[in-house]
This record gives sequence, structure tokens and C-alpha cells, in this order.
Amino acid sequence: MDHRGTNLPAVGEYNQTVVLDAIRRRPEGSTRSEIAALTALSVMTVTKVCRRLLDAGLIEEDGMRTGGPGKPAAVVKLNPSGGFAVGVHIDPAAVSYVLVDLSGAIRDHSRTGTPTAGDASAVIEEMAAAIDALIEGSAVDRSRVLGIGIASPGPVTVDDGVILNPPMMPNWHQVALRSSLSEATGLPVLLEKDTTATVIAELWYASPGTRRDFAFMYYGTGLGTGLSLSGDVVRGVSGNAGDAGHITVDPEGEVCTCGRRGCVGYVTVPRVVVERAVRDGLLSTDDLSDVDTALRRLAGLAQSGRPAAVAILSDVARALARAIVVIVNLLDIDEVVFGGPFWASISPVVLPALPDAVGQDPALVSPHPVRILESAIPVDVAAVGAATLMLDNTFSPRPSALLLTAE
Repeated sequence: MDHRGTNLPAVGEYNQTVVLDAIRRRPEGSTRSEIAALTALSVMTVTKVCRRLLDAGLIEEDGMRTGGPGKPAAVVKLNPSGGFAVGVHIDPAAVSYVLVDLSGAIRDHSRTGTPTAGDASAVIEEMAAAIDALIEGSAVDRSRVLGIGIASPGPVTVDDGVILNPPMMPNWHQVALRSSLSEATGLPVLLEKDTTATVIAELWYASPGTRRDFAFMYYGTGLGTGLSLSGDVVRGVSGNAGDAGHITVDPEGEVCTCGRRGCVGYVTVPRVVVERAVRDGLLSTDDLSDVDTALRRLAGLAQSGRPAAVAILSDVARALARAIVVIVNLLDIDEVVFGGPFWASISPVVLPALPDAVGQDPALVSPHPVRILESAIPVDVAAVGAATLMLDNTFSPRPSALLLTAE
């Protein structure tokens, strides 16, 4: 998205985010006049904003640049150590934690089992301890930690920061996580649905203009979908947009937990795929204790040409492709990005099959090509997305900021 500032005096905070975002997107550094040209701000306004950002330690000067007649101009760059954010991803199988710096680089990460205590206070205490350990172990200045972003399975109430009743997590009912965790850690906390967090991460890390209209297919313990239209995250009225798990892809398929047959979010999820492999004699019941390893073994069998394994993962690819076609037809998007903790296990077999399965589907209406890609974000994309949620709140210019008072 092309973010530009305004020279009106009542929008200092908005202009600050405009300038900071422009600096972030040019890691090679920029002069103040170059930033002015990029943002449509006056050099005077940019100079004033840069002075404030330098004083705050968010940017730093890095040499001089000569760009024609006149004196050499100072180059400013983002100071990666000027701030940090913690990202937390809550999954039915585990909780992942990451610490990222202002540039988005991952400084450290950890993983724990998902708290099972019915008492919310015990859950908060356990998570706060893990966050404290991550910050202390990373040896960063805690005063530079901007806050904590949380990615949680939906449904959630984003404004209140409450996790409602996520599937496969029966003890997480009406947990006021945002306020409680903020009180326990002394840090600001933001909460988003996990699939929304993955889209925020993709937009944050993508080169300008390379990701605008896409769906993120999150392959974790369950299957989720995040959406971006015109470079903006689609959240919906309650912040729970993108739940595509109950798209019917096989009317004769297995019965979903919702009571219908052949829902994509049921027939493609890791545990159901592994259970089918066990029934077909490809894996043993012992493999159910480690679904990720079992999926990798199944993919290995498919790659070696084992017909039954090929059949299972071909069905997964076909089911995902049918869901993709529905989403592409509905939104007229041109990219689908795959990621999530279990995606790497089946990707070598499933990803190559998807483009043809989508392109040859007779239900596909869209006349343009649909690119199917993998997320390049390391570690847990939802945890990274949760951290960038906090960075995004710091960096990204929003028109609502124009309602702020004058500088």
C-alpha cells in the first residue's frame, strides 16, 4: 500500500508512522529528502519527525550520501535494537513464543505444551513465566519491549481481548487473556485470531507491492484461512473472518464435527489424515502419538511411490484445491499462501499437485492465473505474525490516526 503523509499540523503521530514505515522498507537507508519524496511530506516535516525518532532510538544515522549538487546528506536507517515485540501463538498442541526486533528479525523463540488448567489464572501465570524467560534469556533490554501480540484460534473478541470457545481447547472458554496477561507481565497486549496474524506477517515481510490480494491457508492442528484484499487484512465485523473450514469438498466424505459430510477443515487435518493412514495399514497406532512425524513418514512413502500413501495425499490436495476454488471465485484473489506447523510435513507431495488441481477444476470462474506459494517466514508463522501485530501497531499508518491532536 502506498502510504503518504500530510503537512497539516494536526497529524504529527500519523506522519511519524508514515516516516518510520518508509524507513523500514528501505533497509539500505534513506536521506531525509528521499523520505520526503517517498511520503509527499515536506523536508522540514521529515527532519522534525526524524529528530524525534532518533531521540527515541528507533532510527540511527549511518553515514552520508551525495546525490547531486550540494552538501552530502545524512543517511538514516531503522535501528533494529530500538524495540522488540513478543509473539505468542496458542495452538491445541503447543504454545510458541518468539521475540523479534524492529526489523522483524527473530532474536529467539521457544515452545511449551498448551496449558490445560481449567483455571484461567493458572494459564496466565504459566504463559507470563514463559514470556519472562524468553525476554531474559535473549538478554534484551526489557524497557525496549513494545508489547506482546497473541495469535489464538477463533472465535475471539478482538476489542475485549477475550478467547471465547476455540475448538479442541475445551478449557479455554471465555478467557480474558489480553487484560490478564498485560497485568501479569506489565506489557501492552494485543490479541488477534491466528489466521489473521499469519496475514499480518505475510504483509509485513513481503516486498512492497508483492502481496495484496491473497488467502493464507494455515495448516496446523486444524485448517484455517486468513485473507488480504488490496493489501489490507480482512477481519470482519467481530474479527473472526476467514473461517473456511466448513466448505464442503466431498459430499460423500466423512462426517465432520459440525454434522455435515466432507468439510475441508475436517478431511484434510493432520490427525484425520494420519488416522486414515493407520486404517490403510501404512502407519501403526503408535504413530498417533506424534502426528507431525507420522505425516512426514506418510509423505516419504508417497514420494517413494507407495500407491496407498499417494492416494491419501492426493485426496488431501484435491480437497484443498476445491476449497481454494471456492475462495478464489468468491474474492477474485490471485494468490494462495500455505504455511503452518504441519504444512512442511506434507508440502513436498501436496504443493506440486495444487496448481493443476485448481487450474483444471471446472468450477473455477476466475480468468486469471492463481499462484500457489509457501510462506517463507521461519519458525511458527502465527507466532511471528503475533509479534508483527505489535510492530504493525507501531509502524503502520492508519487514517484513524488523523483524528489525533496536534503535535
